[in-house]
Amino acid sequence: MYIRTKAVNKNLVIIPTYNEKENIEKMVRKVFSLQPSFDLLIIDDGSPDGTGQIVKQMQQKYNELHLLERSGKQGLGTAYIVGFKWALEKGYDYIFEMDCDFSHNPDDLPRLLKACQEDADVAVGSRYCSGGKVRNWPLGRILMSYFASVYVRIVLWINIKDTTAGFKCYRRKVLETIELDQVRFMGYAFQIEMKYRALKKGFKVREVPITFVDRIEGVSKMSTKIFKEAFWGVLQMRRFVK
Repeated sequence: MYIRTKAVNKNLVIIPTYNEKENIEKMVRKVFSLQPSFDLLIIDDGSPDGTGQIVKQMQQKYNELHLLERSGKQGLGTAYIVGFKWALEKGYDYIFEMDCDFSHNPDDLPRLLKACQEDADVAVGSRYCSGGKVRNWPLGRILMSYFASVYVRIVLWINIKDTTAGFKCYRRKVLETIELDQVRFMGYAFQIEMKYRALKKGFKVREVPITFVDRIEGVSKMSTKIFKEAFWGVLQMRRFVK
């Protein structure tokens, strides 16, 4: 059980970073320009390019900008778990996942929030539901991503078209209910496992169409190791997620 304190703002966006100096300042300014308003938590894994230092400088201007610094790359999933626990302790009602590279459009944050305020427990920014799009990806990458989601749907028997999506909004009660310390996967499979655990707990997951745009600046963190973890991890999830 998390002891809830009173957050001034109900909405928190969590962004893990590693070497995002080209994007971080623009992303912070963009998120804080939105209405309704969002607080922002950056979780930086010791970026050698100075991403964390840029955030510290911007904290002088933005009181709603928070930073957790970790030593070295510890994985996407561990960053979000740390962020989820921080958000619950601080009393936020709506908690968002988003990338720093603008592949996820910050302008879509209010749409995900609206979905959760209406009837969804988890709102997923989806590339593959009706109205969703992908831009600037080579055909091979699109096909790999699309059929990866098809594979997950078949193995786990779930009706989510974009199973690997990492642009999401959770209602607080979802993260309070899921046993966060039991989440096993920390790479690409983390996104699949969180959706699957939410569904297994009886929560409603709703897909909101977005246009996903490949990063323009910085370097992608995708690797063959991460993809393999997702492929084999899906087979294991049916056994250990209850």
